[in-house]
Amino acid sequence: MKLAVRVKLLPTPEQASALAATLRACNEAANWLSSEAFNHQVTSRAGLQARAYGDLRARGLSAQPALHVVRKVSDAYAVLKAHARVGNLGEPGSQRYVRATSKSITFRAGAAQPFDDRCLSWQVSASTVSIWSVSGRLKRIAFAGYPEQLDLLVRYRRGESDLLHQNGEWYLIATCDVPEVEENSRPDGFVGVDLGIVNIATTSTGQRHSGRRLNRRRELDRRLRGRLQQRGTKSAKRRAKRLAGREARRARDINHKISKCIVAEAQRTGRGIALEDLSGIRERVRLKKPQRVTLHSWAFHQLGQFIVYKARRAGVPVVYVDPCYTSQECSRCHYVDKRNRPSQAVFECRSCGFVEHADLNASHNIAARGWWVWVRGARSAAPVLTPAA
Repeated sequence: MKLAVRVKLLPTPEQASALAATLRACNEAANWLSSEAFNHQVTSRAGLQARAYGDLRARGLSAQPALHVVRKVSDAYAVLKAHARVGNLGEPGSQRYVRATSKSITFRAGAAQPFDDRCLSWQVSASTVSIWSVSGRLKRIAFAGYPEQLDLLVRYRRGESDLLHQNGEWYLIATCDVPEVEENSRPDGFVGVDLGIVNIATTSTGQRHSGRRLNRRRELDRRLRGRLQQRGTKSAKRRAKRLAGREARRARDINHKISKCIVAEAQRTGRGIALEDLSGIRERVRLKKPQRVTLHSWAFHQLGQFIVYKARRAGVPVVYVDPCYTSQECSRCHYVDKRNRPSQAVFECRSCGFVEHADLNASHNIAARGWWVWVRGARSAAPVLTPAA
């Protein structure tokens, strides 16, 4: 399993200046090569290397950085073509499609640049790195990371590392090939996870991760962002950008903590994890405007990804189930009726009288469907229920 380990570089002012010049030179070369690729319609690695390798060397890049620039440009056009092919850019001829395909791809001056072991060496025990730059080899650049990250670097680092300049800070992102733990082939049931907005995650074991504080914070941030957008000054735009970064980091941190708790509970009890297949939910649901804003800012996909990759590391099986009627089905008698849900938090079965918190009831249904999916040997299917008339 591939994991990206991000450590923070602590360069001196002279080293930071050399790193900035290196990124600028690499991305200027990438922009020039991208323009050549677009004008001559040559985007393959072999074609770009044959056409521009000598020019890239003349721009001050050594052999390996020049090849990495070629690969970066070629890969960027490959991704663009893939998005166009599957329709992510809209229909051919649409405004979005034309805007994306009618000009060459450009790279920011501080965009990430990959380095392999010929250009970058790690001294993990000393917490330093040595890296190629346009000013020569920079040695003993200090970096900082958590002990868990350093352990992953020592044991599992493979391939390239990306140099990144973001928000005034320097980072190295290393790829680690971590072996997967053997999956538990005989789980003792499944932990159903109901994802929501009021409660970010509710499990069938009784864990409930409330989203009220997060939603209030998001609402305050949304109002502040609206005022900054109305002001429209440069300082307002800078502040709005910083605010967006804080929002993303806050949501990411919360999702990491929630996913860690869920996977730890499943691993401790010898069970698997059942998640709802929520792909395309934004296109399926019909909500009022304030509710749409809340839904589109909800990072449920990221939380699901975190649960999956942490479960793979722990050997916990994960299945996806059909989300239809999980909030309307009684987990006791399995009677389905939309009137079973009189309010957001309450579930009252019209058939057997069972009363439960709505999200907890839904999580029990997801757990039961997860076991059914596992028994059937399918990982993405679930029994389709028909609601009562």
